[in-house]
Amino acid sequence: MKIETNSLEKEQKINRLLNSQPSGVVYLSSWLTENGFSTQLLNRYKKSNWLYSIGTGAWMRVGEEPGYEGAIYALQQQCDQSIHLGGKTALSLLGKAHYLELSAQQVIVFGGSKEKLPAWFTNYDWGVKVNYFSTSFLPAKVGLQDLERGNFSLKISNPIRALMECLYLAPKKQDLVECYEIMQGLNNLRPNQVYDLLKQCTSIKVKRLFLYMGEKSNHDWFKYMDAEKIDIGKGKRSLVKDGVYIAKYAITVPKALAEYE
Repeated sequence: MKIETNSLEKEQKINRLLNSQPSGVVYLSSWLTENGFSTQLLNRYKKSNWLYSIGTGAWMRVGEEPGYEGAIYALQQQCDQSIHLGGKTALSLLGKAHYLELSAQQVIVFGGSKEKLPAWFTNYDWGVKVNYFSTSFLPAKVGLQDLERGNFSLKISNPIRALMECLYLAPKKQDLVECYEIMQGLNNLRPNQVYDLLKQCTSIKVKRLFLYMGEKSNHDWFKYMDAEKIDIGKGKRSLVKDGVYIAKYAITVPKALAEYE
């Protein structure tokens, strides 16, 4: 009778724990251990067909298929990381880059300079290519917003941070003309939010490009922002060969961007 009671208690315990997370999310071993589930116990649940492993340190509820968004949710919520969908992927999800393919076979993920995607994440086939960039040119968790993704809410870059992330990747991994086309669509940003992120940004390249594109777009929010108070460093920066030099921001940009109307 005692064995049955223990078994029932353990069944209720795992049920409570599994139900504490939305369906479709990954369960991290570290989080399960913190909540009182040993490796031995997890392996027992695996044999009992409660859980299955998707790699060392990560589990799924039987009957559910893992997706990269549910994996990122786990990293955000179960181990408090700043890893998030950013750049063009965030802009697409927010409807700020309508011409970009939402169903594209690549997603852009950003994290802090000391954050790495765990092996179970990088080794798993998510059906899309995950491009991960580890950097601290912007503070962790600043400029993020919640986005509902079915059963759960995911932290992703807001439009300002997402465009800054695009500019961070430019010109090698992101086209600058495309960045400007995105900037043109961001006509309702809040000047104080833009100013705050620019002040906290440590990339001179990103700040110069963002200010140049904001001014070139002739957005109202730019006129209400103290752009002169943003530190854009000293010295010239050439982003491309045979480009056009923009004296105000001391940057050389592609001719196609300088002449873009």
